[in-house]
Amino acid sequence: MFRVAVAVALMGAVLAEQDPLDWWKTTVVYQVYPRSFKDSNGDGNGDLNGITEKLDHLKDLGVGAVWLSPIYKSPMVDNGYDISDFYDVDPSFGTLDDFAKLKARAKELDIMVVLDFVPNHSSDEHEWFEKSVQRIEPYTDYYVWHDGKIDPDTGIRVEPSNWISIFSGSMWTWNDQRQQYYLHQFGVKQPDLNFRNPAVMEEMKNVLRFWVDRGVDGFRVDAVPHIDEDAAFTDEERTNYPGVPPTDYNYLYHVHTANRPETYDVIKEWRSFLDGEFKDKDNHTRVIMTEVYASIEETMAYYGNDTNPGAYFTFNFNLVNSAGSWSTANDFNNVIHSWVDNIPEGKQSNWVVGNHDNSRVANRYGTNMVDAVNMLVTLLPGTAVTYYGEELGMEDLAMDSPSDNRDPERTPFQWDNTTSAGFSTSNVTWLPVNPNYKDLNLVSEKAAEKSHYHVYKQLLQARQEPAIQQGSLHTNVIGDVFSFSRELEGAAIFVVVMNLSDSEQTVDLEAPYPSLPQSPLVHTASINSNLTQGQRVSRNLTLGPREAVVLTS
Repeated sequence: MFRVAVAVALMGAVLAEQDPLDWWKTTVVYQVYPRSFKDSNGDGNGDLNGITEKLDHLKDLGVGAVWLSPIYKSPMVDNGYDISDFYDVDPSFGTLDDFAKLKARAKELDIMVVLDFVPNHSSDEHEWFEKSVQRIEPYTDYYVWHDGKIDPDTGIRVEPSNWISIFSGSMWTWNDQRQQYYLHQFGVKQPDLNFRNPAVMEEMKNVLRFWVDRGVDGFRVDAVPHIDEDAAFTDEERTNYPGVPPTDYNYLYHVHTANRPETYDVIKEWRSFLDGEFKDKDNHTRVIMTEVYASIEETMAYYGNDTNPGAYFTFNFNLVNSAGSWSTANDFNNVIHSWVDNIPEGKQSNWVVGNHDNSRVANRYGTNMVDAVNMLVTLLPGTAVTYYGEELGMEDLAMDSPSDNRDPERTPFQWDNTTSAGFSTSNVTWLPVNPNYKDLNLVSEKAAEKSHYHVYKQLLQARQEPAIQQGSLHTNVIGDVFSFSRELEGAAIFVVVMNLSDSEQTVDLEAPYPSLPQSPLVHTASINSNLTQGQRVSRNLTLGPREAVVLTS
């Protein structure tokens, strides 16, 4: 038997001393992929009115904030991440009036609205880029332009640097009209904006102001590491990874094109702007959440410091990148501590387990681990982030020829067992509906005695408990069983226990959790458990394969 017990002291340990927490610290942020959530007009595409129609589902779950993937006007070359107008809604999703209705309904339900903010680049069909190509002021330097270099051996003009795009190939494309190269860290139709130009910084503040004035409660900032680059355009070194072709992003180390010091300053400036222009006047936080795939040191730096704060929180992808169906109890312990042990003092933690770029939990962890993973996301300290459909255990859909290799996790939400899973009245939807919708859908899970939906809803109820919101974290490993507690003096203790093996396991919880009563109460149990909510059990607990349970006093 191998045992590890670690305690993490979080802010506050006594119930009577706790101050109320700001909305973004206690909420669940529920990500909606607009094209896949609900189609209101029968064209096979989800839209804003469809989201408005279904906000009651989020309220029923206990969700406090909805995050919308891009809704801006776009040619849709990259599913809306190629924006042609930051100040308008794409007609496929609706209008600004439709957004106003969505925001009004969300306000009635006390649900915050967070938008994707995509500042790194625009579409090449944006008016700014078209005018920049023509050198029309003030847009001449809105983008990163370069004459290129003359090859001394051939006399031929070549790219300014060897930088490789995230989508493969050169990060530079020649524009015949302007007779210069433009930079694009992503696709060739997604030119990078030039954040060394103060006018671009001001323009992006105007974008933030425009949406906050329309009631937006915060922003998830997309592709943050790529906002700025080395001004000298220095070539990047090879990784020498075996089998990686020279056109692949992983062919180079990206020290000159990702997580640059200037990028951290940009995030801090936006934080200062949103706090100063809005929060300081009305005492309502407009949250900044940053999407960063980077080392733990680079990621944590986006929090900034007390003098110059950055993101309210930067996404924690540990449960996405570093854990899965193979993970042992020790693995989970390490993954969790690699985050909580490194977060700057006083900063907000968060847990992300899925999004529009990664396979669903049921596929990465296995269908028998859906509830256990949702327990981690919702009951570990900090903000919980949920991708639409994870409350049902939705699964990827294998496709013969997906237009995008991320399509399998973007299929329509499965509302019921009617036409197109209740997502649309049309039989033809932008992506096919997973055929398992006949059994796996919201209506069926609501009606079932046991379901992922019921488990998820119970977990969100637990998030209202003082120990979950402000208690300390203690983790424990006994063999194949991982567990953790949330404890706050004067409040009910919560202990989550997960069997990570494919065989039955028995653990004694008395030593690691002396505050847990001799006969603790089952608050929530995974659907593969024989335990039921409200049942009293022994601290000498037996769990079946992949079973997980939440106990309380």
